[in-house]
Amino acid sequence: MAVNANTNETYDVSTIKEDLQDALISISPTDTPVMSAIGRKNVDNTYFEWGVVDLAAASDSNRVVEGESAPANDAPTNAIRQGNYTQISDKVVEVSDTNNAVNGAGNAQTVAKQVAYKLKELKRDMEKMLCDNVAASAGSSGTARASAGLPAFLRTNADRGTGGADGTTSGSGDSGYVNAAATDGTQRAITETLLKGVIADCWDAGAEPSVVICGSSQKQAISAFTGNATRYKEAEDSKLNAAIDVYISDFGELQIVPSRFSRSRDVLVLDPNYARVAYLAPTSQKPLARTGHAERRLISVEWGVQVDNEAAHGVIADIS
Repeated sequence: MAVNANTNETYDVSTIKEDLQDALISISPTDTPVMSAIGRKNVDNTYFEWGVVDLAAASDSNRVVEGESAPANDAPTNAIRQGNYTQISDKVVEVSDTNNAVNGAGNAQTVAKQVAYKLKELKRDMEKMLCDNVAASAGSSGTARASAGLPAFLRTNADRGTGGADGTTSGSGDSGYVNAAATDGTQRAITETLLKGVIADCWDAGAEPSVVICGSSQKQAISAFTGNATRYKEAEDSKLNAAIDVYISDFGELQIVPSRFSRSRDVLVLDPNYARVAYLAPTSQKPLARTGHAERRLISVEWGVQVDNEAAHGVIADIS
């Protein structure tokens, strides 16, 4: 049917208000499973240390004769000093006074919203660096300090591909800081035998690992294991959950937690009681000096990684 002449249609009007949703949509991940699982502490220097003690091996011949004089002294049980450096991580926001005043969709352009976004980004950066295989560095006037990532510490319970090698420390007998990260080896597929082996190694060392951190492809591979893993049926909607969320090993239950920020080639087996994020300066925001019609904010944190005892954890490295 024809349209009558001079009918005013939307095609002819330029003053119609745009339909712009006043809510901002983002699917960028903000979950930080490793930071959320481990502890935290405060430190008071850029290089911070902790003591690690290993008990003597259990003896099956510790018997003495009644009335006998005390034997020679046993070897003392001394701690070794391990350490790490803190590093500074930051984000900077600058918003013009005009942009801060106008009414935008979701007010995404305001200082407050920009600071909120950058705080989330900073937390993601911390998670990624926490899970990175990188050595520590003292830094210099022109080089940033670096905190060794958790995987770089792991030696005792590390299963690596061909050619892979553990990282090293700056002192003797595992003392000091991680001065060289682990060397990557030839990649291979994750198997249940590899996972069970590292869990057993952790238990033999005295740990009780409870969390497995892995990437998306490794999570899917673990879900295909046929051993003692929980697959449960949700009675409410009769849907079968095909994912393994809890792995029931011979040494306890472990949560299988996918991470978007861990190294895809590493599967970490963790006892969260023996690792923590160390803060020299907690996350804060500070106004920067104005140089014109704009407001600047600095969001920063100074932090490092403390692995209380690397033998409490394990890694299946070089997974394809």
